[in-house]
Amino acid sequence: MALCLAAAALGQSVNRLTVRVKDIAEIEGVRSNQLIGYGIVIGLNRTGDRVQQNLYARQTLQNLLERMGITVSTDALRPENMATVLVTATLPPFARQGTKIDVTVSSIGDARSLQGGTLVLTPLRGVDGQVYALAQGPVSVGGISAGEPGNSVEVNHPTVGRVPNGALVEREIATDLAAGGRLTLALRQDDFTTAARLARAVNAKFGTGTARAIDGRNVEIFLPNGWQQDRVGFIAELEALRLETDVVAKVVINERTGTIVMGGNVRLSSVAISQGGITVRVGTEYEVSQPGPLSRTGETAVVPRTSVEVKERKPESVVLPDGATVDEVVRGLRAVGVSARDIISILQAIKAAGALAADLEMQ
Repeated sequence: MALCLAAAALGQSVNRLTVRVKDIAEIEGVRSNQLIGYGIVIGLNRTGDRVQQNLYARQTLQNLLERMGITVSTDALRPENMATVLVTATLPPFARQGTKIDVTVSSIGDARSLQGGTLVLTPLRGVDGQVYALAQGPVSVGGISAGEPGNSVEVNHPTVGRVPNGALVEREIATDLAAGGRLTLALRQDDFTTAARLARAVNAKFGTGTARAIDGRNVEIFLPNGWQQDRVGFIAELEALRLETDVVAKVVINERTGTIVMGGNVRLSSVAISQGGITVRVGTEYEVSQPGPLSRTGETAVVPRTSVEVKERKPESVVLPDGATVDEVVRGLRAVGVSARDIISILQAIKAAGALAADLEMQ
């Protein structure tokens, strides 16, 4: 079913919609970091990598056994209870040594399932090559794989799993809050109007000169004198501030699903829309033709009879006044009686005619 969503603009409303600073901006430098590692999942029920075909799987197992003092040739390894995996995790900001984080385990070989396996101690590294966490533990898989090749059942995705709280942070990433008595708020969506309003809201709360908008995304904040020793408390007060945001008028269209989403700031110039269509129906009926009575030369034959019917729907028109709102646009297009796919074509034509004062984004 086609879906058309529209957010009506409440231009004359007294109570404007406001949002918290923490919902639209983030502090520069307070960020997560991605970690990655290469490891082995063991204890599988003959659903692991076929090591006789994967050389790197045999080498990995050989290296693991050698570190434990066991010397063995790779040609002698034939286990099916292990799988080589890539381990990924996200190191959150302010994580200290001993903090537990979740990890995701993904098979990189030809293992059929990681169900019931255990991840062997795996170092997780950052982009700088340093080890920031160590991961180990039982793998939780949301899928099921049972049976043999050619006669098997598979539910969801059994070659990817998670180890909840499976990694311990070993190295911290230093984060200096409000270094030099200042910090920068970065809007998640750049907009000069919102940046200016944010600076004004901060100055109104903490005093003139506390904030200044650098550009359409970044707002520089100076710590007031009374908050120098309580930076966390200042940030908590800062994030709780509420302000009215502004967005660019935009119409988002997804042709694959027939979804149309229009923002409340979308406006149209005076425009008339006329939409109609022609329906052509072609049908074929088969009749049997038989020779006359006592005829010696005639034969029974099947004769097709084709009928063509053309129906032209009366075009319907709607006129939208200058400065029409989203609600008027939607009601006007519905009055024409068109489908969501036809509405997409109409909006594209309106934009081409220069009557749509909004960005048209196709997905």
